[in-house]
Amino acid sequence: MKTTLELADDLAREAKRYAARHGLTLRVVIEDAIRSTLRREAGARDSFVLRDAGVDGSGLQAGFRYEAWSRLRDAAYEGRGGDARMVTAPGRRWG
Repeated sequence: MKTTLELADDLAREAKRYAARHGLTLRVVIEDAIRSTLRREAGARDSFVLRDAGVDGSGLQAGFRYEAWSRLRDAAYEGRGGDARMVTAPGRRWG
């Protein structure tokens, strides 16, 4: 595919010098730069892995197993200051 690019003068000069130093065409230098940028973006998107923060056990303690979210929240924040009511149930927005 043929296309026209407008490059900053200093960038074009630097790219041409790089191409000449390495025995490449300007086209190859530009294509390589575009491929590199696209791979880096794709790699950044795919590389994140959420660590397993699970715990071994059999779930909630018996006293909390069938409690409402508000009860679990209150117990988690008990004695820690602040207002536990500012923490909402999963999937809900606070406000």
